[in-house]
Amino acid sequence: MSDNKDHGGFFDTGWRPSGDVHRDEDGRPHEHPGLQEDVGLGVRASRALAMHELLVEKGVLGENEVEEAIEAWSERVPSNGATLVAKAWADPEFKKRLLEHPKETVIESGFVPEHNADVIVLENTEDVQHMVVCTLCSCYPTALLGPPPDWYKSFSYRSRAVTEPRKVMSEFGLELEEETEVRVVDSNSELRFLVIPRRPEGTEGWSVEQLADLVNRNSMIGVAAATEPGTD
Repeated sequence: MSDNKDHGGFFDTGWRPSGDVHRDEDGRPHEHPGLQEDVGLGVRASRALAMHELLVEKGVLGENEVEEAIEAWSERVPSNGATLVAKAWADPEFKKRLLEHPKETVIESGFVPEHNADVIVLENTEDVQHMVVCTLCSCYPTALLGPPPDWYKSFSYRSRAVTEPRKVMSEFGLELEEETEVRVVDSNSELRFLVIPRRPEGTEGWSVEQLADLVNRNSMIGVAAATEPGTD
């Protein structure tokens, strides 16, 4: 094997085909059709493109507004919320501010809540476990956690989170003590929740960057625990 540790791009084996011939699974050669011509846009895509051009022409949209919106959406990732949680773990003053003035602190940290929704930050402890659900649809803090996972939007989760939250958390690998109180909170169009999970033991003295690696998306919804050190 090669000692080259650069895994970027493709690894060149040095093998080259003889002519433009490929082989089927049984070893028989077959001709490769070569590159195909680009296909035209479908009806819906053509219609969307025409509408976009018209809206730009009429001044309803800026020329790059859609691209900028797509780029802004791509920056909505779980690591945003994980950074806030890690800072709260490491800095008691920041945690106090995040809990008491959540929306202002989130905005000051560079994350603007969608639809100007209010934000509530809840802390999980040995005594209380918070779990977030949107019982009507899929309201969710995308600025902090990225797009909601499919299971969060499912009817099964939206109903079972209310009727059997401990069982749902158990399916995510979180087993709670019997005396731990479970509080299910209902997100809506005007309110988003961020959960600060319990900090894993053995992380004293860790940097914010190291701590952030332990904060997974599900733990910030409250259905799972933060990742334990030394595990994937």
